[in-house]
Amino acid sequence: MKNLNKIQIVTKKAPGAIGPYSQAVRVGNFLFCSGQIPLDPATGQLVLGSIAEQTHQVMKNLAAIISEAGADLSQ
Repeated sequence: MKNLNKIQIVTKKAPGAIGPYSQAVRVGNFLFCSGQIPLDPATGQLVLGSIAEQTHQVMKNLAAIISEAGADLSQ
């Protein structure tokens, strides 16, 4: 089996991991992202509002993490 490097992905553009986990881990061509909540990384506050507003924040968080890994949501 080929030795694949595990790379931890970290960005300040998304909420930091509070527990013993990473925002994401890249192994080979795979990117494994942790679950997200509608937390605004700039303020540290939960986005309160409609499900659409909360989902928008979650997707912004995921996009920031994926971008830090060198990819985008289209991939």
